[in-house]
Amino acid sequence: MQKTLFSLLCGLTLITAAAQTKKPAVNNASIARPKLVVGIVIDQMRWDFLYRYYDQYKADGGFKRLLGEGFTCENNMIPYAPTITACGHTCAYTGSVPNVHGITGNAWWDSKKMRSVYCSEDNEVETVGSNTAAGKMSPKKILVTT
Repeated sequence: MQKTLFSLLCGLTLITAAAQTKKPAVNNASIARPKLVVGIVIDQMRWDFLYRYYDQYKADGGFKRLLGEGFTCENNMIPYAPTITACGHTCAYTGSVPNVHGITGNAWWDSKKMRSVYCSEDNEVETVGSNTAAGKMSPKKILVTT
């Protein structure tokens, strides 16, 4: 009985040790990286509409090309509420949630400035191609990388 128990424990130890061995690392240098990634988020459009209306898209048009050559995220779970535009877009592009990436709404109260601030407003940047303040926006308030 003791010999069987000892053999069983040795076998379990070997299996556990084998399961914890380090797998060889993937050579990242061999993976082709794109120079540019373009992300498209369509508010209020359910993902299944891409397929429901597939036959109505032009043969050489955008949606068919995106579905054939691109990448789609389908049937996702949104682990936060409310699903406000700024929160959702930041989640999509950072892979993080609002309490981590810091964008908790389209606007919020800033107690230091004593006013409501827009999620991407940034008075330290210059508008390109205009004299207005409308383009003074940046991702400065995002607390994580994209």
